[in-house]
Amino acid sequence: HLTGNSRPPLKYELVPSAVFSAPNIGTVGLTEAEAVEKGYTITVFEADFRPLHHTLPQNPIRAYMKTVVCEKTDRVLGCHMMGPHAGEMIQGIAIALQAGATKAQFDQTIGIHPTMAEEWVTMRNPRKTQSTP
Repeated sequence: HLTGNSRPPLKYELVPSAVFSAPNIGTVGLTEAEAVEKGYTITVFEADFRPLHHTLPQNPIRAYMKTVVCEKTDRVLGCHMMGPHAGEMIQGIAIALQAGATKAQFDQTIGIHPTMAEEWVTMRNPRKTQSTP
């Protein structure tokens, strides 16, 4: 890419990243603040839960996931996660964002149950307050 031979040009905001800490953190795309700063009116969908495989052993580990969506186009602008395997999940989500996926396309995808990854396709209720520029 640095030599100018990258085709098509790299979209830096869609480069996924992960922090392999405890808990893992994974992110791709725009944050809420970045989306608003760029002039988007956004809707935010969130999931805050204890993964099923941590329920029976009474493990207190929780996961948090957030999807930032452009209200006008329904395009997913960013996805962010904190919890087990966040980096692994964000890598797959990065492909969807690179392809221009919409929230409707996320919603039409059947999730694998019971997995944490299914939360990406089952978040249906937006946060009560919405962010605007």
